[in-house]
Amino acid sequence: MRRSRLYGAVGGGLCAALCAAYALVAYAAPHPRFADLSPSAIPVDVELVLAVDISYSMDPDEQALQREGYIQALTSREFLTAIREGGHGKIAVTYVEWAGPSTQHVVMPWRLIDGPEAADAVAAEIARQPTRRASRTSISGALKFARTLFDTSGYRGARRVIDVSGDGANNSGPLVVPTRDAIVAEGITINGLPILLKRLNYATMDIEDLDIYYEDCVIGGPGAFVIPIRERDKFIEATRQKLILEIAGRQPEAKVIPASADKPRVSCTIGEKIWRERWGEGMDFR
Repeated sequence: MRRSRLYGAVGGGLCAALCAAYALVAYAAPHPRFADLSPSAIPVDVELVLAVDISYSMDPDEQALQREGYIQALTSREFLTAIREGGHGKIAVTYVEWAGPSTQHVVMPWRLIDGPEAADAVAAEIARQPTRRASRTSISGALKFARTLFDTSGYRGARRVIDVSGDGANNSGPLVVPTRDAIVAEGITINGLPILLKRLNYATMDIEDLDIYYEDCVIGGPGAFVIPIRERDKFIEATRQKLILEIAGRQPEAKVIPASADKPRVSCTIGEKIWRERWGEGMDFR
């Protein structure tokens, strides 16, 4: 699979990029093999799974900031404008928290957003849920779980997107690249929001260049992109930008680094390797 690596920038070019996005009609990706094609499925511009890391490497402050970022983004004027400019003028969204390979929790099931009232209700529903934490980091488990949610969503999106955020590499569950590739082959786009707010802590198996890891090993599909978060005061802005671009079917202003998946810039099994070195060979990464 050959693709370009996209490094999203959060900053002064945001307004120009978003205004251009609003003026364009979102493209349609191929329908995934397991889409909800029931006659009662409601047509929307995007079916969006927000998959949020709650592993122990995410401290409570980061978790609170992460959730607040999505709450603020979902109710922002720019986000609602992006929805209104779509062909159907509505999207479907679900919010999932994940950690290890068997730890995925639907915080909010599929909800329709077609205007400010619906957006406010979605944000309030997410906000009132208790926060939780769990062990290990299985991006592959999160992606596999997120993919199944499209099967009976009740919506038929022109595009289907999994939006995964986290602060570490895959260290348990299936290997991440084969999982990513199988999902992308179904016409689903995977975007990433790697969180790089803390100094590396090898006790929690942090890795350098997590943004590059996400670019090489996690994202994929039509228009896939990564927007890294390096500063706390940029969290809400970065989250809003990512959601807007996903709804508009656009990529961020980016520098495009030609690359081949055959020659990744980082090891896509680095998380699994670190885990085995620390805890032995007993982990199953099939």
